[in-house]
Amino acid sequence: MLTYIKESFEELKHNVSLPSRAESSNLMVIVAVFSIMFALATWGVDSLLSKLIRLYFNNL
Repeated sequence: MLTYIKESFEELKHNVSLPSRAESSNLMVIVAVFSIMFALATWGVDSLLSKLIRLYFNNL
């Protein structure tokens, strides 16, 4: 386990590079847009299912 941790830190030091500030900003905008779209889709499905369940139980 210790060897794995040491090798992971070595890989981080030598093989991982950070994106530029402009690329990070673009990626942040993309993630924010998709997060908002996913949240709206989840809200829409939740609202639809809620109305369907309410309609079903009101007709019993």
